[in-house]
Amino acid sequence: MNNAVNDGDWSGSWVAERLGVQLMGDDTLTDLLGLALRRNPKRAHLLVSNVLGKHVPQSPSVVHGAGHALGRRVRDLLGDEDAAAAVVLGYAETATGLGHCVADGLGSAPYLHSTRRPVPGVARAGGFEESHSHATSHLLLPEDPTLLDGDGPLVLVDDEFSTGNTVLNTIRELHERYPRGRYVVVALVDMRSPADAGRLDDFAREIGARVDLVTAASGTVRLPDGVLEKGRELVARHETAPPAAPATDAPRPTRVDLHWPAGLPDGGRHGFTPAHRTRLDSALPAMAARLAQALPAGARRVLVLGFEELMYAPLRLAHELERTTGLEVRYSTTTRSPVLAVDDPGYAIRTRLVFPAHDDPADGPGERYAYNVAGAGFDAVVTVVDSVADTPALHAPDGLLAQLAAQTPHVLLAVVPSYVPGPLALPERPPMLPEPLRGPAFSSYAPEEVGWLLQDLSDVTLEAPTEEREEAIQSGGAHYAESLPVEYQPSEQYQALFHSALDESAARLARAVGAVTEIVLAERSPRPVLVSLARAGTPVGVLMRRWAHFRHGLELPHYAVSIVRGRGIDANALRWLARHHDPRDLVFVDGWTGKGAITRELAAAIREFEASDGVTGFDPEIAVLADPGSCVRTYGTRDDYLIPSACLNSTVSGLISRTVLRADLVGPHDFHGAKFYRELAGSDVSVAFLDAVSARFPDVTDTVDATAKELLSTDRTPTWEGWAAVERISEEYGIHDVNLVKPGVGETTRVLLRRVPWKILAREGAGADLAHVRLLAEQRGVPVEEVPGLPYTCVGLIHPKYTRGATGADGRTVNL
Repeated sequence: MNNAVNDGDWSGSWVAERLGVQLMGDDTLTDLLGLALRRNPKRAHLLVSNVLGKHVPQSPSVVHGAGHALGRRVRDLLGDEDAAAAVVLGYAETATGLGHCVADGLGSAPYLHSTRRPVPGVARAGGFEESHSHATSHLLLPEDPTLLDGDGPLVLVDDEFSTGNTVLNTIRELHERYPRGRYVVVALVDMRSPADAGRLDDFAREIGARVDLVTAASGTVRLPDGVLEKGRELVARHETAPPAAPATDAPRPTRVDLHWPAGLPDGGRHGFTPAHRTRLDSALPAMAARLAQALPAGARRVLVLGFEELMYAPLRLAHELERTTGLEVRYSTTTRSPVLAVDDPGYAIRTRLVFPAHDDPADGPGERYAYNVAGAGFDAVVTVVDSVADTPALHAPDGLLAQLAAQTPHVLLAVVPSYVPGPLALPERPPMLPEPLRGPAFSSYAPEEVGWLLQDLSDVTLEAPTEEREEAIQSGGAHYAESLPVEYQPSEQYQALFHSALDESAARLARAVGAVTEIVLAERSPRPVLVSLARAGTPVGVLMRRWAHFRHGLELPHYAVSIVRGRGIDANALRWLARHHDPRDLVFVDGWTGKGAITRELAAAIREFEASDGVTGFDPEIAVLADPGSCVRTYGTRDDYLIPSACLNSTVSGLISRTVLRADLVGPHDFHGAKFYRELAGSDVSVAFLDAVSARFPDVTDTVDATAKELLSTDRTPTWEGWAAVERISEEYGIHDVNLVKPGVGETTRVLLRRVPWKILAREGAGADLAHVRLLAEQRGVPVEEVPGLPYTCVGLIHPKYTRGATGADGRTVNL
């Protein structure tokens, strides 16, 4: 096939030869511009910039450098004092990134760009029409209503200055509302005709202000008579129908979580201040590193593709990727502008991808385009969109991602949160919540496997002997989350039992992981954000994330948060999540259900949070591997069997303790706490557990598909039979407190490891799933009582009315 426009292939000869349009100027102009034709009733030709990053993939350092140099020239023109008071305004969609770069060069100027995307609840500060454009209405929607209200210079940035109509319309309207004494018009090229050249001075005298012009090059376009009609005929003759949609089995993109800083605007739609720029600068190295890590091995030529008005964030990411790697990085963006593509070296637009709009535009559905991407030989394309544009249309068989997948072997998707200003944004809670903790600094998991929305309390002594904790908890003197049990160090015999159980159950676990993940993808969200309930849910969340990548090529975000019985979920963690993700995409994950206490706790906590913070959309239903208590709809199995991660504590959970909530350690603006037991690294099997289960994924794929299909067609309405059984056991055994009855293999194991157990009830005939329970019970001198017809494999009973020395249900000392 053709080669898309190369760095040295830059000419307008094809248009000139067929239409008589001539680009007149020096070498600087012809290096910057090429010619193409477009479907437009007002102007047939299109000036295609080689340094704008819109229609032509270009080195991001060249794109940023061109705008930055213009900004430096504006600063020199204005002088330091006026430059410090300036505001920069860019034009959507083509010049949004250029305006950002000019503001960068100017130094301390805030930036705003016009937009064609109305935002409910955000008041307009102005608007104007673009006379030659196919989509004309521009809105100004600054978050700060005083942004345009000062008397410093206003710097207006567009890609070209042709007739001057757009800029003059803008200045005229803004000058009526926000009069000032000086304006600076900035463009890559000045293409005014001799007739238009004097209009700027006349206009300045008319409004009584100074208007300067700063451009990188100048020239003119010579248009013969009848060029509009001839151009239409030429477009009609050469334009072909868009290619058929790619096959629906195209590989899914790899989703990369950038960890975009909380509260940082995605661009200048609502204003972008020097402080925002500083935050972005500091976050760029880590975000580019995540992109680099996600790129396939052997990739050399990479395109970072932005999205319509979202030009600056992708440009800066591309620039940082170019700066920090040895890759050949190019940058461009998609566009609304319909341009004829002609595979000829003398034509600026060589290829065109056509796909439906995917951000629910205000002016209705329509075609969108990516130029000079097909046939350009990119090893990978990193597509960067804002969250408003991350819709089913983006992922559809005829959508942008599928079109890209047909052109390049690897497509990555990075979604930047769409910034919502003013009262629609979440209220700031000083101090700003920190970024998630990640391994290896916190936990033995790889950093991409999970982000812990916790604070590190590793240096605080929190452990207390089990008996002391139990007496304090049951006497009401302390909450169980205010201290930690001493970490149980398993004997060699017990560790051997764990590994044996893992060998025997790895395939069964893999089936359950696959089934629950497929249900989540089918029913909850095609792009879920996994939120594990720390710590038991964390290994399950990691395994679900691994399945999504193994089976579907998805890179799902995964976080771990704290939930405390009687205290609820960490509200600050919810605030952080809501700032970074759509609450509707959050899926809470746990290992298993017992009687359903945490299920009810989470539902109540979410209701309370939505009422207090006004943020809605959370689904409180937990996704679990095993649901023996019939408490949830989203599960991999309802069998009560041994999940080996229940056999151990931190050494199978990334070396992280259970979570801590204590008033002297956790303030109102802090995440709940936890400890990282680095000293237990020699006994850590966290990654070995994950790898053992993940290794069985290929073996269980067909079984998972069948299981998921069956579950999706089954009535999975919770019956809460586990809760009823717990209430019955509590009364039959004279306990009279359901919190001391822990049903299921996992909960029973926790009783034996962390609490003071009274006795274990085992289903009559239960076999290997109880081997580790029997061993622990023997080591702690706890009787195991077999019970016929028990709905769970086993139930652990915490010692009721515990005081040290008490062994009876009534709290009195008796001999066993």
